[in-house]
Amino acid sequence: MVVVDDLHIVYRVYGAGGNKGTAATALMRMMRRQNRPGLREVNAIRGISFVANRGDAIGVIGRNGSGKSTLLRAIAGLLPPEKGAVYTTGEASLLGVNAALLDDLTGERNVVLGCLAMGMSPQEVKARYSDIVEFSGVGDFIDLPMRTYSSGMGSRLRFAIASAKSHDVLLIDEALATGDAPFRTKSHKRIAELRQEAGTVFIVAHNLGEVEETCNRVIWLERGEIIMDGDDVPGIIDAYLEASGGDRRSRQPV
Repeated sequence: MVVVDDLHIVYRVYGAGGNKGTAATALMRMMRRQNRPGLREVNAIRGISFVANRGDAIGVIGRNGSGKSTLLRAIAGLLPPEKGAVYTTGEASLLGVNAALLDDLTGERNVVLGCLAMGMSPQEVKARYSDIVEFSGVGDFIDLPMRTYSSGMGSRLRFAIASAKSHDVLLIDEALATGDAPFRTKSHKRIAELRQEAGTVFIVAHNLGEVEETCNRVIWLERGEIIMDGDDVPGIIDAYLEASGGDRRSRQPV
């Protein structure tokens, strides 16, 4: 379903460091005919290669800044490779992009627009609307503007919208970190259903217990490189926790 071939992603930051990028210093450079501050390159992904098969649920773990979210955005086609390539069979959908929520619109309108944006017909939206609202658990808030929602409610509604349609490749970034135990149980069940419907799921989550319960494979990233990749999910998580000084019993990194 997904082939990542020697992928390199580079961010270019202008004016990084010090106060070189402030409005006042920019004006002074213009008056003195000076060039803009130097360019800094950040190598977020460094030569990653792997193959994801149909039916896989892959957990992507690593410390903050290790390149997890960047990798998902690259697979979704939102970041152009500096070198290498990403090949996918079908469409890759990043949770929270296809189901973007607009603060000034009600939850109801966001459900309709999000489903239409994913390619559903108006008839399909009407047929699935009640299930989406019930799954999200937002209740009567569905008739209120999104700006009245808590961050957890917004995340649950995003997940409910994005998971209402079968995806060829579904990319979930920290979506399971919010919600109570019943919602997490529903999320696990829905991800299992997506796998049975022949899609491939990538999950980024700092809660390693979620990864261990949900995924059949783990990719461990550090500084944009793969440290370990395989189907020994508990073993790779243990190795990551040992390297990061985390608590193996709680499955929580530092």
